[in-house]
Amino acid sequence: MKEWFQIIRPLNAVMSGVSVLIVTLSLGRSLLNILVVLGFIVTFLTTAGGNVLNDYFDREVDIINHPERPIPSGKISPSKALIYAGVLFSISLFVAIFIGLVPFLIDILAIFLLYIYESKTKNIGIYGNITISFLLLMLFIFTGSIFNKYELPLILGSMAFFATLGREITKDVEDMAGDFNRKTLPKKIGKGNALLIASIFYLIGILISSIPYVFHYFGLYYIIAVAVADIIFIYAAIIQFKSPHKGQNAAKYAMILGLISYIIGGISK
Repeated sequence: MKEWFQIIRPLNAVMSGVSVLIVTLSLGRSLLNILVVLGFIVTFLTTAGGNVLNDYFDREVDIINHPERPIPSGKISPSKALIYAGVLFSISLFVAIFIGLVPFLIDILAIFLLYIYESKTKNIGIYGNITISFLLLMLFIFTGSIFNKYELPLILGSMAFFATLGREITKDVEDMAGDFNRKTLPKKIGKGNALLIASIFYLIGILISSIPYVFHYFGLYYIIAVAVADIIFIYAAIIQFKSPHKGQNAAKYAMILGLISYIIGGISK
């Protein structure tokens, strides 16, 4: 049974579920809510299904890169993995029905985009970057739909969208040598131009970060906390031209601090 657990990458799926909890706290709502618990389960299952799809579509490449994974090692057949993904998605949709129509529809869209990403857009550069970033934005909107609150989740999700998009492009620059089978943005427009675009996306995220304070969604503690994240994003945008690896690492820590600032903003209202 271990391989069936391994293929869903449980830690990764849990982290997606944690995003639901973070947005809930940013809205000043309690985590002791059955709808929040169901939202966590839906997000966990959808992400888990997406991870299984990832292993299914990468099964040929993983024979070389990750031979220990369940499919290339022969522990799970490709056909059974595909059925497993379908079961996880189906359970996710079934649970989403009990949250509401809008969360159910958002989950359908997320599953569709996960399939499109794995089967088509993953290997065509900026389209794949946008798909991944948009899926993160949808996590925020999904949580907002639980409470029928959309404005703040959309603002916070937009910050996450641009930060993720910038980091994904920087990671593509870092991986240029090994991405022989992908048509990434850096390969199309060059390393320097791609990093410049990543920096612009970071800047947009930084500009959006002031909106929750300016429009009184959050107070002073939030703007102090998010300012620290913004400073690290600025550092990431600068250092990436010298070292894309350091740049994307710095952006990752800035994103974590950004999420913490959302919680601070929500609990300090």
